Amino acid sequence: MKLASQKDFFSGLMFTAVGVAFAVGATSFTVGDAARMGPGYFPLMLGILLAILGTVITIKSFSGGAPGGDRIGAFAWRPLFFVLFANIVFGALLVGLPSIGFPAMGMFVAIYALVFIASLAQKGSQFKQTLILATILALGSYVAFVYLLKLQFPVWPAFLTN
Repeated sequence: MKLASQKDFFSGLMFTAVGVAFAVGATSFTVGDAARMGPGYFPLMLGILLAILGTVITIKSFSGGAPGGDRIGAFAWRPLFFVLFANIVFGALLVGLPSIGFPAMGMFVAIYALVFIASLAQKGSQFKQTLILATILALGSYVAFVYLLKLQFPVWPAFLTN
């Protein structure tokens, strides 16, 4: 039996692995039953469904196309690095790193840093478009999280609010 789609095969394996990991992780919480659900019930059911979906996708990858077709391309290291790095910087700027004396810089600075660093993942990104996107995202986040949901976290750098 030969693979008809490498993308489907590896996607299915990934879904199955993540689903099994979630299901196993959920068992460390009280699961309960359908009538009295515990905190582990929903992640367990989602993990099982994801594992089943992954298994179905993996099995289907062996049919429905020319053998060896639909190959996986080169791994995109640049986007992976910049998107992960942008999220790490966002977290560090939002809450600060008190263990090393780095203060919280607030939501606006963190969002602008996130957008500008993540934009480096795409070659040829334009400064003006990135600035507009960061501004819309920062204002939208302020309205959604601070104004509407009334979440308490720093909006501005600590040295500006004192």
